[in-house]
Amino acid sequence: MSIIRASNLTRRFGNLTAVDHLNLEVQQGEIFCLVGPDGAGKTTTLRLLCSLMDPTEGSAEVAGHDVAKESDAVHDQLGYMAQRFGLYPDLTVDENMFFYSDLYGITGKERDELTEKLLRMTRLEPFRTRAAGKLSGGMKQKLALMCTLLHKPHVLFLDEPTNGVDPVSRRDFWAILYSLVRDGLTVFVATAYLDEAERANRVGLMQKGRMIRCDTPAALRQDLDHAYYNIEGGDPRQLREVLLKQPGVLAVQPTGAHLRLYVDERHTSAGELARVTPFTWQRIAPSLEDVFIALVRQEELREEHQEDAPHAA
Repeated sequence: MSIIRASNLTRRFGNLTAVDHLNLEVQQGEIFCLVGPDGAGKTTTLRLLCSLMDPTEGSAEVAGHDVAKESDAVHDQLGYMAQRFGLYPDLTVDENMFFYSDLYGITGKERDELTEKLLRMTRLEPFRTRAAGKLSGGMKQKLALMCTLLHKPHVLFLDEPTNGVDPVSRRDFWAILYSLVRDGLTVFVATAYLDEAERANRVGLMQKGRMIRCDTPAALRQDLDHAYYNIEGGDPRQLREVLLKQPGVLAVQPTGAHLRLYVDERHTSAGELARVTPFTWQRIAPSLEDVFIALVRQEELREEHQEDAPHAA
């Protein structure tokens, strides 16, 4: 059952198209990761789905409610955690929790039981009396998550929730998300971290406002159009310069002692390229980051060809 649905969802700011005819469905009870570099349109997509701004074109529904026409009903069903820490730094953990409970109309025994449950889940019980501004980055994110969960939303939207957080805190944060999903919550995460996307049920790769691929992490890594190699040979800088000029080469990236070669197999192969400039190669299984780099570069080349086509005519 789809709990999030977008149909040709578009948002323009003047001449800039931040989200470009996005089509998407997210199933109830899954973790969905929207991945892309800065400026790809991730935050705008979240704000559209959270009914924080209206689309220029298209439509979207969250938990059965139209985001443009039923914003109050949408807000009742979701929790939204923005990139920036939005709590009160001078208030303690408990005081922030009580403040947001009051905003949601949660009081008395219900508030106390829910607060205790969330504190245990996030392991913040020893820090209840500490001012939020004096918490570590990971603890701040956990506190923000707790306040987002107080009204028991059905869908949780997280905008780069672990940006700048240490690896241990990132792992703890994801463990909390898994426990929430087991309880029936749907989680929609926007992130620039490809390793985090590996933890999701499905991943949408976004570039310049467009969804360029959407599937499970395993399916995305089974990329049939592109080949990935670790290569060595001569001067790495010169080798890279020569290869980048060859048709079918999408990217050549330094990685440790090797170069990583990304090839569109429909146009060339490592063997053909090695006849142009000598190098040795070893084919590798791609990571999500490798696949994303190849897909983004393919999109860039497609756009360049479209721009050149009128001039060629």
